[in-house]
Amino acid sequence: MTRTLTKKREQRELTVAGKRLDLRADCERCFALCCVAPAFSASVDFAINKNAGQACPNLQANFRCGIHTRLRQQGFRGCTVYDCFGAGQKVSQVTFGGQDWRQAPQSARQMFAVFPIMRDLHELLWYLSEALTLQPARPLHQELNLALEKTERLTHNSPEALISLDMAAHRQEINNLLLCTSELVRAEFKHKKKELRGADLIGAKLRGADFRGANLRGAYLIGADLRDADLRLADLIGADFRDANLRGADLTGSLFLIQSQLDSARGNSETKLPPSLTHPTYW
Repeated sequence: MTRTLTKKREQRELTVAGKRLDLRADCERCFALCCVAPAFSASVDFAINKNAGQACPNLQANFRCGIHTRLRQQGFRGCTVYDCFGAGQKVSQVTFGGQDWRQAPQSARQMFAVFPIMRDLHELLWYLSEALTLQPARPLHQELNLALEKTERLTHNSPEALISLDMAAHRQEINNLLLCTSELVRAEFKHKKKELRGADLIGAKLRGADFRGANLRGAYLIGADLRDADLRLADLIGADFRDANLRGADLTGSLFLIQSQLDSARGNSETKLPPSLTHPTYW
């Protein structure tokens, strides 16, 4: 697929309900919230411990990462697989009107509390916008549009309203709708009975496996060998692909796959992806 066609697909996916959704991270318009708000512990993904609300020591005065090009080599792999879906710039420029948390420390705690909530809302917007591109789910498009519009409105709430939002309840409401969408799209494969939701497939030998139309929601595929596997039209929402081998796998048309899932896996130029996603540079 050409770069032009890919760009058109991206724009179609992100232009829903008469407006273009800003669901791509734009670090130039963010106050490095992902480098400050979350906590992380020393592990294979992070070289150090960091408390929530504490700036990463690699964060520079200009809100840029001092080791951005060497994150993996320096032990910060977790940073390379994180995606805020554009929540960072939304909180920085819209919710707080461009107010820098360093220059206005009195708002810092509230800003850091809002950020993960906004990130969750933007992730739901991504899934809903994808669902609206799926033709077999047309019977649900009205409900999907209403859910998208409701979620988008929530992203424009005040900091106080966002913090008090029952995010678990809203996520469950959207998840039920996405599950119905998934079932409609995967209906032609229903006879295969590949219901692997939440399955423990850690380290499994699955080379060349036929997962077309499978329900792999929340499946644990950490370190699994999925070389040359067929994952077309598989529901991959929440599937854990950390260190999974996707070399030669076919994920075209897979449902609800996001870039961070790919970024945590291993693949190559032969891995086939949905047009809205890209091959990680380190594959």
